[in-house]
Amino acid sequence: MSDSSDVVSRFYSAAQAGDGAAILAILHPDFEANTAPGLPCGAGGTFHGPEETLTRVWGAVFAEYDTAPYAETWDETTGGLIVVTGRYRGTARATGRPHEAEFAHLWRVTDGRISWLHQYTDTARWQEALSPAHP
Repeated sequence: MSDSSDVVSRFYSAAQAGDGAAILAILHPDFEANTAPGLPCGAGGTFHGPEETLTRVWGAVFAEYDTAPYAETWDETTGGLIVVTGRYRGTARATGRPHEAEFAHLWRVTDGRISWLHQYTDTARWQEALSPAHP
């Protein structure tokens, strides 16, 4: 595993542990996240900086869901792009309904810290978990 892949791997470990401080420690000061439009909690869009992303994306999601991303496949391009696919697994806190949503994450690492993320996920699965169960 390359040094860059190791940094990205640390992100998944921190996210699974719900460790916001560890996430902040591995994000570059110029970090940018592009998250899937349609994510609940206003978490879809473009976010700049570690603090904004932690608060408006991961913090918002973790407030509504007990969830984490679990990586399944890893590929690193010759240009340094790290592509990870996997699944988010967890439950919506308000409904107790489980969710599982596939993802693809594209990562860049600069100076030993994560500088860019582009996330694709099945936002319908996230929304379904927040909806009350139908009788």
